[in-house]
Amino acid sequence: MRLSLILTVLLLLTACKTEPSEPQPSGTAVSLGYLETPAGFKVEVFAENVPNARQMAMSPNGVLYVGSRRDGRVHAVVDADNDYKADTVYTIASDLRLPNGVAYRDGSLFVAEVGKIWRYDDIDNHLNSPPSPVLITEDYPTEGHHGWKYIAFGPDGKLYVPVGAPCNICNEAENNPVFASITRINPDGTNREIVAHGVRNTVGFTWHPETGNLWFTDNGRDWLGDDMPPCELNELTEKGQHFGYPFLHGNDIWDPDFGDEGKQKNIDFKTPVQELGPHVAPLGVIFYTGNMFPDNFKNQALIAEHGSWNRSEKVGYRITMVTFDDEGHPTSYEPLVTGWLQGEEDMRGRPVSILQLQDGSLLISDDYGSKIYRLSYKE
Repeated sequence: MRLSLILTVLLLLTACKTEPSEPQPSGTAVSLGYLETPAGFKVEVFAENVPNARQMAMSPNGVLYVGSRRDGRVHAVVDADNDYKADTVYTIASDLRLPNGVAYRDGSLFVAEVGKIWRYDDIDNHLNSPPSPVLITEDYPTEGHHGWKYIAFGPDGKLYVPVGAPCNICNEAENNPVFASITRINPDGTNREIVAHGVRNTVGFTWHPETGNLWFTDNGRDWLGDDMPPCELNELTEKGQHFGYPFLHGNDIWDPDFGDEGKQKNIDFKTPVQELGPHVAPLGVIFYTGNMFPDNFKNQALIAEHGSWNRSEKVGYRITMVTFDDEGHPTSYEPLVTGWLQGEEDMRGRPVSILQLQDGSLLISDDYGSKIYRLSYKE
């Protein structure tokens, strides 16, 4: 009798130890079966069959315009019933040379080729039969290397247009100062001026919601090894600042070909606010200002890392977040959405551009998968 009671108690204790605990909140959420996000976030496909989707711009009417690079076309994506699923994709322009850049202003769509910028007037009302474009300027270099452009209108009403270095590493700015720079022009193409020098190749920039300063990503040079130099997140605090290229990379890496020359120049090089991963190829960047995401996302920088192409082990292929303290100093640089790279040989996509919607969710373009994703949050 006593032995039977003891055995019963032991069995009950064992059962208590092995019984599964109640489900606990997971630290990550999986969307689409392969993309991982923090708990509460969700990634869904907003639009498919948007060939080589690159920079995005949205009109007040909710028409999403999408540039491309290799595809040579510009598309308009319409979500007619506002269910965050695209219903129709229109072709606005074709046979263009690397038309990466799109910007919308006062009813017109601006499209940047390598050496030209066009304007399509009253575009929202002519998606089926786009108007003939107006040539704004053809006064930009025609070199294709880093010639594709990200364009955007700044708080000053001017159109900002970068000009990449026409090489991996060179000093062509000595012959033409517009190379490796960020410029701005009037909406009609006049009065071009250089606002930033020493920028190797920026394909994404934005303005800080509080300071109004221009922030931009920059892709570091190649062929210095797997782990150097870093890519960069930069802040322009004064017109005419020099951000190092081709002399100085990151905070303190002098270029083996041009570093000595740079040391002799009387230039106060502007170092990055945050060094990013080497070869991650940061492109689109925004500061989150919506109300959907948790409060600690407000005014933090979100970056689309397109991913490495010549590193022995691939890196990037993700959305990252740089957080800041109250004084504006960076405190962390961490992944937010990962999974577009599933091992060295299984590449599901390459994020390019980020656009915030009115409800606070984000659109993310993917030129490899020809998709546009929507990132949302629900507690």
